[in-house]
This record gives sequence, C-alpha cells and structure tokens, in this order.
Amino acid sequence: MQPETALQLATSQLNRVRQEIGKIIVGQKEVVDGVLICLLAGGHVLLEGVPGLGKTTLLRTLSRVLHLKYSRIQFTPDLMPGDIVGSAMMDTSETGAKSLKFQPGPIFSNLVLADEINRATPKTQSALLEAMQEHTVTSGNHTHLLEAPFLVMATQNPIEMEGTYPLPEAQLDRFLMKILVPYPTRSDLTAIVERTIQKDEITVEPVLDHGEIMGLKDICHQVLCAPHVQDHAIALVMATQPTSPEAHELTKKYIRFGSSPRGAQALVECGRVHALFHGRMHLSIEDIDAVAPAVLRHRIILNFDAHADGQGTESILARLIPAVTAVAARA
Repeated sequence: MQPETALQLATSQLNRVRQEIGKIIVGQKEVVDGVLICLLAGGHVLLEGVPGLGKTTLLRTLSRVLHLKYSRIQFTPDLMPGDIVGSAMMDTSETGAKSLKFQPGPIFSNLVLADEINRATPKTQSALLEAMQEHTVTSGNHTHLLEAPFLVMATQNPIEMEGTYPLPEAQLDRFLMKILVPYPTRSDLTAIVERTIQKDEITVEPVLDHGEIMGLKDICHQVLCAPHVQDHAIALVMATQPTSPEAHELTKKYIRFGSSPRGAQALVECGRVHALFHGRMHLSIEDIDAVAPAVLRHRIILNFDAHADGQGTESILARLIPAVTAVAARA
C-alpha cells in the first residue's frame, strides 16, 4: 500500500472511531486520544481522576467500537494474583483421570480495566508486571501468550488515599502514559445531563475489526522520525535527569530522579501515533511536545525542596518542555 493511501485510510478509520466514541463520551478529547495512542503504540495507560468522570465507560465503549474482548478487574485489598492471571484447576476426564488444567483469568482480554489499581496489595499489583511488559502469563512451567492488541487501562483515585498502596516506580514506568482526567466544562456537563434525560438509549456500532486494528498499528510503525526529532526526544529525557550535563536548572533544584530510557522510547512511539492523528506520516517536534506531559509526568520523582516550594510535576514540566524546545529551535 502506498504511503498516501495508507495515510488516508488510517485518518479515515481513526476519525470514525473518535466519532463513534463521541456518541457516549462527551468532551474528554485528550483522554480519548491518549487511550487510542497507547492502544496503537502497544503500551498501557494510567488514568487519574475523581470518580464519575467516565473512565470505566470509556474503555467499555472502546471495546464495542473496536469489537475487542473487554474485562474489568475491581482491585481490592483481598484480591489475589490468581484472580487476575488465572490458576491451575483440577480437571477430571470421562475415564476418571485427574489432571491440572489452566483456567485463564480476566487478564486474557484485549482491553483490561484495572479499576482503582492502588487499592490492591503490592503482591497483586506485581501480577500485572509480566503481562504488561512481556504480554505473557506464566503458570507453573507453562507460559501463555496474550492476544494482540493488548491494553491495560488502570485507574486510580487521587482522593481517599487511606488504605491504598501507591504504585512502585517499576510498575509506573511500565505505563506508556499517565493521563489526568479533568472535570467537564459547563457545555460538556450540559450535554451529559441532556443525554441522561433522553428516552432512547444511545448505542454504538463496531467500526473496526481485529485485522484493521493491527493494520493501523503497522501504519503507525511506518511514520518517519527525522534525526533532529529523535534528538529532541532524547534531549527532553536528559533534561529531566539531575545528574545529566543537559539537566535543566529546575531539574537540578527540584527533581530527585528523572525519566528512564523508556521515556525516550515512549515519546517517539506516542508521537508517531499523534502525527498520524493529524494526517502526517512524519514525526515533528510538535508531536513530541504534545505527548510529553502524559509520557513524563509519572517518570519523574521530586525531592523535598519541590514540595517545600509548592512545586509539582505539572508546574515543572510546563516550564521544562518549552525551554528544551526553545533550545532545539535555535540549534
């Protein structure tokens, strides 16, 4: 397929998916695009927002629009690893012979909602690590492959932190993006209430099948990345590392640990999909900057001085990203 034809097909399909999701999800364009970016880039997404903002509804709607298998796991303190990945069960044949048979858990889906992930114990949280990173599940001596596409969308509540277990940095780093879900605007809230009082229930139709989704992922991998754009992604990550010679002044003052190399990989992968969303088969610095806050915000650990001076990850990135971009523009 020629690049121009592939681009037209991809943008048409993505617009149809967005329009269909828009029948259920009002506003939240950046959140919807972020989840789609993670799905097509082959990563996972962490959503943070107060209850009632449509996080669960979004993934359920996405599964219907893309005709993918969906499962929801409600994380609680008594949830066990076997409740997620599955476990070996005793099976009796017709002849009475007994054997162990693996019973797959809810992780064996295309779209997995890990609801309020920080309410589960670290042992249970770690059960997701292999599945998220390797796309496999190991039970005994057997390794089971997870079907592609595979997306874990975890949610966490920024309030009610009592009785929760904050995600360790090793697990946070495995999320391609961390997206903050904002409150709806007045006009969006009006539209939500109007839809609530309608007599007829709104339904969505499947837009893409499994083969078309995998085709979209292949097109994303064809998006070109020029050397200067790649250098910009690397410069952004280096600017967050306090021990790097390229560290920004804010970094030296307020950041204890910066982004890992996964951050640079995520900037390029997410930027490619963002470029495709905007009808381009080449990655630009603007694409990198657009996805940078969601890619980097959970990969930065602040020091005590940042908290003492009232600085947060968002305020630091809001100044750091434009500063690195300005240097790239002068180069």
